[in-house]
Amino acid sequence: MTSNELVKRITSTEENAKSQIASASSVAELKTLYSKYLGGKGEIPKLLKELPSIPPDERAGVGKLINETKGRLESLFEEREKELRQQEESQRFVKEKVDLSFPGRKISAGLPHVLCQTFERIKKAFIGLGFEYFESPELETFEYNFAILNYPPDHPAIDEQDTFYIDDVRLMRTQCTAFQGRVFETKSPPFREFTIGRCFRNDAVDRTHSHTFHQVDAFMVDEGVSMAHLKGTLGAFARAMFGKDVKVRFRPDYFPFVEPGVDYAISCPFCGAHGCAVCKHTGWIELGGAGMVHPFILQRYGIDTERFTGFAFGLGVERIPMMQYQIDDLRLFMENDIRFLEQFIA
Repeated sequence: MTSNELVKRITSTEENAKSQIASASSVAELKTLYSKYLGGKGEIPKLLKELPSIPPDERAGVGKLINETKGRLESLFEEREKELRQQEESQRFVKEKVDLSFPGRKISAGLPHVLCQTFERIKKAFIGLGFEYFESPELETFEYNFAILNYPPDHPAIDEQDTFYIDDVRLMRTQCTAFQGRVFETKSPPFREFTIGRCFRNDAVDRTHSHTFHQVDAFMVDEGVSMAHLKGTLGAFARAMFGKDVKVRFRPDYFPFVEPGVDYAISCPFCGAHGCAVCKHTGWIELGGAGMVHPFILQRYGIDTERFTGFAFGLGVERIPMMQYQIDDLRLFMENDIRFLEQFIA
């Protein structure tokens, strides 16, 4: 190759590079062109490799021309890259522009179910009274649910709790009182225990009944425990749930697992015990059953009934928010209607 031919190639290469650099539309495309002309195997390095093919006395001049061309192209690449980066940045700003005057999106936050809120209030009240929470299974045995609670197999009280039997031994617990046997097996007096859980009975569903409902059950065994302790504990619990002015009333009743047994009611928190539609104009609202733990149950677990006595009581959890919020239909708790549930902000 002659020096003139090499010079023409240098000039042609520079013109082509200038034209393509000017028409590059992105930084990525420009980098591809840089590799094409100035990369290790690019056009300019190829021209340098042609120098040995021209006469030695002309190599210095042609070599200088190639280096000057390389310098000019590098400057062009640098300037064009700066322009393209500014253009791309402007386009990105336009694309990502945020209209601060545009209304924001409403953030939906979940709330604990009204029954879960009630569970927490009950736990807080009992723990504040020195009770410990005890978990027991929903799938129980006849032994825990009835037998150890002083229910003979043919006792008519069993018929009152229409039971879902799984087999001859197992059943879905009908009352949280079933947890007493499990406590007696693992702990020795003195103790104060309570539990909250689901119970199941084969009841027809209506405004005030359901086949699935919740109970809170508590009992205490210690030396010298009397009905006075039961009344004081129930009074403190009722005030924590319904307000400081609520009063508790006991009336004799029968439950197989307590002796003596009572049903207890609270003064109507809506009318101040003067009588209203909620309390059916009696001034009192019945909550559940209570009494002194039957001595037979204590003796079954080897507890000295001359030394230790205890009280127990239970009630339906759903009754608490029903009275608190004047809800007249039990089914609303389980229908998962967001319009109903979102009214109860924790």
